Amino acid sequence: MNKQAVLWILRLLVGGLFIFSGLIKVNDPVGTAIKLEEYFDVFSNDIAGFFYYFKPFALYIGVVLVVAEVVLGVMLIIGVKLKQTVWALGLMILFFTFLTFYSAYFNKVTDCGCFGDAIKLTPWESFYKDIILLVMISFLFIFRKDLPEETPKWASATSIITLVLSLGIAYWAIQNLPFIDFRAYKNGVSIPTNMQPSAPLQYKYIMKKGEETVIFDQYPTEEGYEFVEMVLQNPDALPKISDFAAWNNEGDQSEFLFVGNKVVILSSNMTKMSEANLDELTALVKSMEGAPVDVVFMAAATQEEIDAFLSKNNWSVIGLQADATVVKTIMRANPGVMILKDGVVMEKYHHNNTPDATDVLDFFL
Repeated sequence: MNKQAVLWILRLLVGGLFIFSGLIKVNDPVGTAIKLEEYFDVFSNDIAGFFYYFKPFALYIGVVLVVAEVVLGVMLIIGVKLKQTVWALGLMILFFTFLTFYSAYFNKVTDCGCFGDAIKLTPWESFYKDIILLVMISFLFIFRKDLPEETPKWASATSIITLVLSLGIAYWAIQNLPFIDFRAYKNGVSIPTNMQPSAPLQYKYIMKKGEETVIFDQYPTEEGYEFVEMVLQNPDALPKISDFAAWNNEGDQSEFLFVGNKVVILSSNMTKMSEANLDELTALVKSMEGAPVDVVFMAAATQEEIDAFLSKNNWSVIGLQADATVVKTIMRANPGVMILKDGVVMEKYHHNNTPDATDVLDFFL
């Protein structure tokens, strides 16, 4: 195989992976912003305090990064300004490799979000993936003089169209909700079912007896063994949801949410909650009065803050507290609406698309 064939294969592999990764995240730029905020929090504590000031711009930075992944991947494959493209990809993969190494070595951000919520990788798996990409891009960089120098006009036009389309998809996803929901709370999912293992969990018990290491399928009852480690054999069976909880001053209310018809209005941060469509949400709340539906306002806030908000807006609904991370995972809008029927997610709405009463009641007929 000659050098040009190897370079072409590398362009396809690297470009294809960047396009795939970028498209998944263009579908959910808010999710990328949430992940960047986690990194900025960690870096502001561990490296330098100024990283904290990047948090308000996380969404804009996230959009630039994910759109750049798609556009640069396309440019590499179709041959647009290849030398500059390889430089840009090299800088980007160095940045990503630093992030994944930091996550893995210091165990700080345990999910880098490399493929959004579609494919979950451990921090070390993400780092090894970036190392492989770094090697391939390094090869392209070393032999960049052998790459085609001219850019066809159709290729330049294609890259511009890709840029416009990627920005358009990202903007649409921000103003609405992701086109494809890869999370554990997507439509059709039973939350209480996802909180349970999908199969009985199986463990192996590693014990020591003297200098001998022995592995058991069940914990030994015989005396004389020293416990070393318990290893899960079927991690895929673990619950997909492990942190869901809703509560108020009366205690845990999760089971209440999983019974009957519920309209849940969610806010991950009440101080940053958009009021752009508050009138539409209020109209929905009022129209549900007397219907066989429980309307719930669930927010990552204190009970006092929740009660004050409900009183201010004259919402006669149930106020519940929740963890901010859980709310952000459920809903990529602040606020947003989730329709539940016996714990099953029927539909989710961005506040820009607040449903009316007839749309909601249709789910329960």
